[in-house]
Amino acid sequence: MSETKPVAVGVIGCGNISGAYMRMLKTLPIVQVVACADLRMEAAQAMAEQYGVPRVLSVEALLADPSIEIVLNLTIPQAHGEIALAALAAGKSVYNEKPLALTRDEGRQMLAMAAEKGLRVGGAPDTFLGGGLQTCRELIDAGAIGAPVAATAFMMSRGHEHWHPNPVFYYQKGGGPMFDMGPYYLTALVSLLGPVQRVSGATRITRSQRTITSQPRYGEVINVEVPTHVAGLLDFAAGPIGVIITTFDVQASTLPWIEIYGTAGTLAAPDPNTFGGPVRLRLAGDSEWKEVPVTRPYTENSRGLGLADMAEGIRTGRAHRATGELAYHVLDIMHAIHDASAESRHVLLESTCARPDAMPD
Repeated sequence: MSETKPVAVGVIGCGNISGAYMRMLKTLPIVQVVACADLRMEAAQAMAEQYGVPRVLSVEALLADPSIEIVLNLTIPQAHGEIALAALAAGKSVYNEKPLALTRDEGRQMLAMAAEKGLRVGGAPDTFLGGGLQTCRELIDAGAIGAPVAATAFMMSRGHEHWHPNPVFYYQKGGGPMFDMGPYYLTALVSLLGPVQRVSGATRITRSQRTITSQPRYGEVINVEVPTHVAGLLDFAAGPIGVIITTFDVQASTLPWIEIYGTAGTLAAPDPNTFGGPVRLRLAGDSEWKEVPVTRPYTENSRGLGLADMAEGIRTGRAHRATGELAYHVLDIMHAIHDASAESRHVLLESTCARPDAMPD
């Protein structure tokens, strides 16, 4: 990362995910977290003390602070759009946790306001910038598997009520397996194969209620409002055909995370919710899989890497990689899969995005 003047960052939302960001950002000199805010002042104070953040502010005061250049928006998904639009209105670039927003309309408003004001929008996940998926990108670009033909992606789970301390949200509007975990898989696929132009899909609510078996809400019953098994068919603009399944309804599975099938071989990608490997390759004529060494950087939990890349882009004038356009395209794909199922049709996507540049060695 560049050694130029650090970009001042203010964090809004000091929940569990903030720790992973703070640990990484402290190692990247291009960014400096100068303030944090949360509706729960005690959460902001605790984060400031743990990570040495100089100031604890109200949300309003942080947005009004002229020294802050980027707002890192780690609020709950229902607030992503509201906080991001407020940050942009205050003249600040914004980097959102996933998903970019709950609705397409909020996402479009963000991109339009940023373009009007000359600001930047970025968004998680940035796991595609990690060493594992960047190794996959390098292999595809080098023609290791020939021309990509197809792809599969599977997030198979029995549901968050078995382990999460507060799983209710995952079964309410804005939740479900696709909006919760789909961004990791779809962002990885778009970074490897480029944008999607058409989708179809099938969804179902398998059980209308779920019983929490984790603590501290053991025994509470959740009313399920969103599909819990979502299957999508993706037509990529460059030609490959993809299949994605995300589910909270599967008790066990041996399916891979992501596989890319080419005319000369198959590439097995690592868990897109991580930054490292393993990466495996099996070429035509091979009798077994071979593990490819991951030599590219950022293989540990590096959440915040996309934010730092955006900050460097601000200082140098180059495009960043985890763009708002990429995050919006993924949001559009997820909605389109649900729309296709509800309306029994193919959905032609209105959005697109540039395939992100590969990370440098």
